[in-house]
Amino acid sequence: MDRIRIRGGRPLSGEIIIRGAKNAGLPLMTAGLLTDERLTLTNVPRLADIDTMGTLLAQHGVAVERQGADGRELSIGGPITNTEAPYDIVRKMRASVLVLGPLVARAREARVSLPGGCAIGTRPVDLHLKGLEAMGATIRLDGGYVLASAPQGLHGADFVFPFPSVTATENLMMAASLADGRTVLANAAREPEISDLADCLVAMGARIDGIGTDRLTIDGVPRLHAATHAIIPDRIETGSYACAAAIAGGQVLLRHARLEHLGALVRALAEAGVEMTEQDGGVLVRRLNGLHGADVVTEPYPGFPTDMQAQFMALMCVSDGAAMVTETIFENRFQHVAELNRMGARINVHGASAIVRGVPGLSGAPVMATDLRASFSLVLAGLAAGGETIVNRVYHLDRGYEAVEEKLAACGADIERLTD
Repeated sequence: MDRIRIRGGRPLSGEIIIRGAKNAGLPLMTAGLLTDERLTLTNVPRLADIDTMGTLLAQHGVAVERQGADGRELSIGGPITNTEAPYDIVRKMRASVLVLGPLVARAREARVSLPGGCAIGTRPVDLHLKGLEAMGATIRLDGGYVLASAPQGLHGADFVFPFPSVTATENLMMAASLADGRTVLANAAREPEISDLADCLVAMGARIDGIGTDRLTIDGVPRLHAATHAIIPDRIETGSYACAAAIAGGQVLLRHARLEHLGALVRALAEAGVEMTEQDGGVLVRRLNGLHGADVVTEPYPGFPTDMQAQFMALMCVSDGAAMVTETIFENRFQHVAELNRMGARINVHGASAIVRGVPGLSGAPVMATDLRASFSLVLAGLAAGGETIVNRVYHLDRGYEAVEEKLAACGADIERLTD
């Protein structure tokens, strides 16, 4: 099993290319289930989760082919020959549930395993199921599988989310694209990845109004057609490398990054003493006069993203003063705290909040990655720590970050992957 070794204390300087967003690419791939024609995606990241989704789509009979000189183009399409999403594939990644809506909409039935993924807390699929039921699907659970059917097809419906759910919004928006009549999704999530999916669906012939707002109106069409769509840059990768530049010092240009997608993260980093400016086809990040404690509360977009909570906490570990980090999205997303404390951090968890008291420095240690974003927080801590840090179980990291050690090493970090 691979590990990453970091010897900290070296500032970063240079350029890092931000690739296509994982959290946009996965639902965009499932949109390929909505048509027999070819959906071509460009700016596709090379990630384990992308490969897993490709395997899942192939399970349904859909052809998924990597194309282009650098393999960053995916061609997806073909007839659906199997409507089952089996446990052995779905357990690896919670985003697998995104095949449910497209399968029911196009094939009028689906048998989808309840999903797996990072152990960061419950992410119930009840909103997906209730929304599909409102659109005419019959739903039942059997042996850990969701069985959904709509023999007469789906119909339009009004559905109000009790809270904004990203994957449920995406699933229902895709299903509604082929439903008979108008669907209105109220209190929908507004993340840039949802807008990216909506833009792609429109290019495929869908009729969607309210893109970028919390009220989506979808007028179903009989069929969707071929399209080509470029995946937006990954805002979480952008934020993660911004934290790397901040915790190590120096300055880094994040090529292709989009400042307007970062929401409250920009304000939180500015309060912490980190400057982010648009420049030369990307975002330039540099630490100003030391790091300062800044309080954050995770919230739906455009609030502070839960996917940046662990990375920001690592930054606060070496800040001047104290910070409170409150997690409101997932109840089990503080598993990285124990590992950061092993490196000399001072973090105390009180319910949904963690109090971080900055320390002058961290010490390298062997640590264990517990989930995708937590793994990057340990890399960040290693960049700031004295001595050697070994991050174990980096398969979590590979699910959502491409070539971390290569990108950071190119900017001056002393980091390498160790392969057993």
